[in-house]
Amino acid sequence: MKFILHSLNYSPELTGIGKYNGEMCPELVNRGINVSVIVAPPYYPEWQVKQGFSSLAFSSDLVEGVKVIRCPLYVPKQVTTLKRIVHLTSFAVTSSLALLSQLFKKPDVIMLVQPTLFCAPSALLFAKLTGAKAVMHIQDYEVDALFGLGMMGDGFVSRMAKKVESFLIRRFDAISTISYSMIENAKAKGVNPSNIIHFPNWSDTYFVTPQTNGDNLKAEWGFNTNDKIILYAGNIGNKQGLEIVLDAAKHFATQHNIKFVMVGAGVYVDTLKASTAALKLDNVFFKPLQEWVRVPEMLALADIHLVVQKKGAADAVLPSKLTNILSAGGHAIVTAEQHTELGQIASKYPNIYDCVEPENSTAFIDGLTNMLSRDLSSHNAVARQFAEQFLDKQQIIDQFIVDLTKVLQRDNH
Repeated sequence: MKFILHSLNYSPELTGIGKYNGEMCPELVNRGINVSVIVAPPYYPEWQVKQGFSSLAFSSDLVEGVKVIRCPLYVPKQVTTLKRIVHLTSFAVTSSLALLSQLFKKPDVIMLVQPTLFCAPSALLFAKLTGAKAVMHIQDYEVDALFGLGMMGDGFVSRMAKKVESFLIRRFDAISTISYSMIENAKAKGVNPSNIIHFPNWSDTYFVTPQTNGDNLKAEWGFNTNDKIILYAGNIGNKQGLEIVLDAAKHFATQHNIKFVMVGAGVYVDTLKASTAALKLDNVFFKPLQEWVRVPEMLALADIHLVVQKKGAADAVLPSKLTNILSAGGHAIVTAEQHTELGQIASKYPNIYDCVEPENSTAFIDGLTNMLSRDLSSHNAVARQFAEQFLDKQQIIDQFIVDLTKVLQRDNH
């Protein structure tokens, strides 16, 4: 099988879509699949192109058996809605040119990752010209996130964007996505249920385990052994609603052994740091994103993990950071309403994590107080069992190949 991945994000990005793409493609190569990727230079979540890469020129390299074609794009220093649109459009244009170089390679599959929907027309045209099957993998419903978080109005523009989205995604041979609620969303957008593949995010359950000890990293970061660490790790962006973490830090300020640690990068990190300074919070600590080799240690040092999102985001996005928290057997507080998939998982698997209402500081603080009153010295067995059963990387990728093969065999006889 010849497989082309068309996506904004790829390794060596440490979080989100880039991390999953960078793990998936070498695994496909290991299973005998010929893989090429058409991607941007690594820039996320810092919104700054990493040293050693260029935002101005095309490049091509072979990395872990994967042919990696990187396309130039505009990366704004300050992200606004307009600048984000220019950013996405620039990649759609340059990556379309890169697709031209693959026209005569006779690929079997082109898989476009959403975001970005802007690339859908060129991916569909490429599939039509080459006879390849077109698959869209939805990590995030761009349109839903844009309007659900109030980043744009809910009028004529919203209605038109949703119509265009529905028109495009229904023309792919298959749609894969990461959660059952997102599958239902695809059906609501008109996708034939027989064309939908469940392809969830995963964890390396053999690498991220409850047996890892985080004491060395805890000491390295200057914390005492009796400090209670409340950890948020991941993208620090607008859709997280991380202001409530500062509200909680202010509430617990007199309890000097409770420390809030924010590990990550993103467009909102400077704003959050400024708010922390303005509130004179000396119990909030910011750390940069950690290399993957240190992630198990980082997870192990936390007493409580935070998965924080605004209202509306949980309907569109299943946070990828949660997979590793569960694999580590972490005790987590998740801001999600009961009707969302995160809320439903919490109901189906009691004690897997605690759900509290998004954007509600009182509920969030009450949730933390409740969890801090428990014995957190042993790992969360429910979370770990869930990860072993449903989030194992090898099992998920094997099943995806089975499902992908069915797509290839469809209408070919």
